[in-house]
Amino acid sequence: MATWLKRGVEAAVLRSAAKQVRDIVEATLADIEARGDAAVRDLSIRFDGLDRKSYRLTQIEIDDCLGQLSERDVKDIEFAQKQVGNFAKHQRNSILDVEVETMPGVILGHRNIPVNAAGCYVPGGKYPLLASAHMSVITARVAGVPRIVTCAPPFNGKPAPAIVAAQHMAGADEIYCLGGIQAIGAMALGTSSIAPVDIVVGPGNAFVAEAKRQLFGRVGIDLFAGPTETLVIADESVDAEMCATDLLGQAEHGPDSPAILLTTSRKLAEETMVEVERLLAILPTAVIAQKSWSQFGEVIVADSDDEMICIADEIASEHVQVMTRDPEYFLERMTNYGALFLGSRTNVAYGDKVIGTNHTLPTRKAARYTGGLWVGKFIKTCTYQKVLTNEASTLVGEYCSRLCALEGFAGHGEQANLRVRRYGHRDVPYGGAAEPLLITTG
Repeated sequence: MATWLKRGVEAAVLRSAAKQVRDIVEATLADIEARGDAAVRDLSIRFDGLDRKSYRLTQIEIDDCLGQLSERDVKDIEFAQKQVGNFAKHQRNSILDVEVETMPGVILGHRNIPVNAAGCYVPGGKYPLLASAHMSVITARVAGVPRIVTCAPPFNGKPAPAIVAAQHMAGADEIYCLGGIQAIGAMALGTSSIAPVDIVVGPGNAFVAEAKRQLFGRVGIDLFAGPTETLVIADESVDAEMCATDLLGQAEHGPDSPAILLTTSRKLAEETMVEVERLLAILPTAVIAQKSWSQFGEVIVADSDDEMICIADEIASEHVQVMTRDPEYFLERMTNYGALFLGSRTNVAYGDKVIGTNHTLPTRKAARYTGGLWVGKFIKTCTYQKVLTNEASTLVGEYCSRLCALEGFAGHGEQANLRVRRYGHRDVPYGGAAEPLLITTG
């Protein structure tokens, strides 16, 4: 049986905080819907300290942001975007249209159609997270979305040059300097200056996540996301420094980012806890990481690899770093995770920034039913049907007629009966169920 050497805060604390966020977001979205651009401006001034006539960046402003980056910066962004784009293209190529003759004269199929407009949120109030621009904009572009809108909050009171450059280089059509609820609301609901989109994607803080949740249905969203999560699965084949580094590397995201160590080695668990404290004394982002580790960090000692798999699937973490003698064992058996990072040579930061897989991933156990952002999130799989012969329409119509009669749907049944009368030359009374024809093959 597993032993918890350290636990995080109680669930009741999280529920209480979540209710406050829900109430604030609900009122704010109602204000945006009622007052449009005026509400967006008031919220931007209040929360971001930014007042502009238009929050859409001009080409001159975009060029100015690009000019503030070094040649090395631009090449690094290009490298990361190439990796994201390459993997997204492979994903897109795996999504195929279908057309098949399921019975003589009956053609069924589906087409994969991109949405017409996507809104991509790029968080950047605390850190200028330019990587989120790659993950959303490039993925939407590869999916074939014709209009891509991006929003990112100001950083230190003005558009963040690196984020703007990444948005532009990724192919965004409209770039806005807007953050928080006002950005999500403006993209989803639309204002007089911002046309609404069909889907809103991208990570963000609790208010951004809740805004997406409340707007789901009016627009599509990528997934329900909360604070960044990381789970490190390890055994004696790795050392405490590696485990502690990978835990704190994600804990620095925010003061409510869970970081969990799951191991079969009590010795490694205890050494990692000591190593975490040592690193917190020198980590530049220790103020945030310390709070996250203190309140949400966990250390679990399991009896076996199989028990670790059971616990890991129950946790259903956003990021799962597997550093064991046989990482493939976990790849073959785990079912609930946002993304796996297999072996000590890779890590979550690679996935977050540059390696090519998407970093917008499910949190708060959503990995039980969804994966992360990918090209398929921007694509609708839409079915169609064709009936090419009188015989096929009559055959399907008779079955349909009788099944409609079982359900009491007379109008539905008459749709079928009309075809049987027209194409099978059968005298079916209005509202009655057709009897089967004798079908012979020869």
